[in-house]
Amino acid sequence: MPITVVGVVVALLIVVLYNTIKILKEYERGVIFFLGRFQTVKGPGLIILVPGIQKMTKVDLRVVVLDVPTQDVISRDNVSVKVNAVIYFRIVDPEKAIIRVANVFEATSQLSQTTLRSVLGQHELDDMLAERDKLNADIQNLLDQRTDNWGIKVSNVEIKHVDLDESMIRAIAQQAEAERARRAKVINAEGEKQAATMLSEAAKILASEEQSLQLRYLQTLKEISNERTNTIVFPLPLEFVEPFLHLAKKKES
Repeated sequence: MPITVVGVVVALLIVVLYNTIKILKEYERGVIFFLGRFQTVKGPGLIILVPGIQKMTKVDLRVVVLDVPTQDVISRDNVSVKVNAVIYFRIVDPEKAIIRVANVFEATSQLSQTTLRSVLGQHELDDMLAERDKLNADIQNLLDQRTDNWGIKVSNVEIKHVDLDESMIRAIAQQAEAERARRAKVINAEGEKQAATMLSEAAKILASEEQSLQLRYLQTLKEISNERTNTIVFPLPLEFVEPFLHLAKKKES
């Protein structure tokens, strides 16, 4: 047998073995088509195909990180912001991912962009800034429902940045400053109210108990004696003054 013929036979044998024997990694699956029709999903490990009759398409089952481009979003209170996010998803059904959508990654990317604008457009700016975890969960649930028919599982969504105009940043800063001033005034008013209530209760107690009034009088004298001054004023108890007041009234009558 000529050397040329042997070489051709060896080449054909290598091509046949290459198209017959496939090895899939642990995170890979093979969608098998028999004469163009879906047959089964195989893998991981060694896969043997019938050349020319069976065809295989590889599918990666690992988590894919998809960066959603910056989207222009108008909030419910008519504020224009720029938002971008990142989506974590993976293929859980290789058959659906290959048969039901032409390019599962491009389809998921486009759907993520429209869903991001739709969900955030239903909320006000304060919600975007303060309730980001809730918005992430809402977007993730909605995406997971819409991509289920493609064999996709969306595991997590994270809003990365919410960019505002400079004028809006200044307005938010002024609003925050006004809110802090309002809280300070409320706290001050609450303190004065509590102090007035306590003073009123103390006055009622002193007025109802004469002994308490005497103790307060003695305490006042003690405080005055501790002051460094050359003049000391001794307040007279009210019961010392009352006889003189009665006497003055009798003389007038």
